[in-house]
Amino acid sequence: MADPASLPGASPERLDRRTVVVFAAAVLLLVVFEYWGLPASFEGTSFHTGLADALGEGYRPYFDLLPYQYWGVSSLVLRVLVPLFVVVLVLRESPRQWGWRVPLTWRHTWPYVAFLAVMVPVLFGASALGSFQRKYPFYDMAVAGGWHFWGWQLFYGLQFLGVEAFFRGFLLFGLYPRLGWNAIPVMVVPYVMIHFGKPMPETFAAIVAGTMLGYLALRSRSFLWGALLHWSVAITMDAFVIGREIGWAAMARAIF
Repeated sequence: MADPASLPGASPERLDRRTVVVFAAAVLLLVVFEYWGLPASFEGTSFHTGLADALGEGYRPYFDLLPYQYWGVSSLVLRVLVPLFVVVLVLRESPRQWGWRVPLTWRHTWPYVAFLAVMVPVLFGASALGSFQRKYPFYDMAVAGGWHFWGWQLFYGLQFLGVEAFFRGFLLFGLYPRLGWNAIPVMVVPYVMIHFGKPMPETFAAIVAGTMLGYLALRSRSFLWGALLHWSVAITMDAFVIGREIGWAAMARAIF
């Protein structure tokens, strides 16, 4: 068998500790989140009913919302807090070096504003497609407005913070010292895979979005504007689908 170091384009360098830690932690967290972090892993369990009982009768109308709020919390824990634990206590580095900073200069914020401006008409068109109407909002009762809508969206936002912190933060910045800009396509592969089961156009769009958000994160040394953009896009899609379902005026009254 040929020595791997002799293959075309191969580097004789061995994996460094940082790269091994990032790969190992990322793979483990992806598996744990898939099996224990999604709404389906919480829905109908004794923990679901027990939490509903603990919250009292006033929260009974939101019983079906709890699995989605669990999803947001599990994303916060598994995609934000655990990676931060690895960065600070295992790798002994500052979170700022992993994208935890807020660039306030217009040079770093205008691309996200432009991205959202481009996405709004795209989302409006996509919201007319049956595949998107069947998928969004994930929480069906968000159409009722009030806490059904905002109780869903706030925890949905935690989920997007987790997505960006994990893919455009932990994975991207963790691999960049070894892979350079090649860390972007490496990060995009698992990012696209978490879109399996969503409408096919969205899955293909995740290739472009993941690449662009990765580039912008490295350029600004931050993923936080990407998290806000991602959440804004998600709220807009939900609002457009709800508006088409119950009418724009009714949607505005329900949400605002």
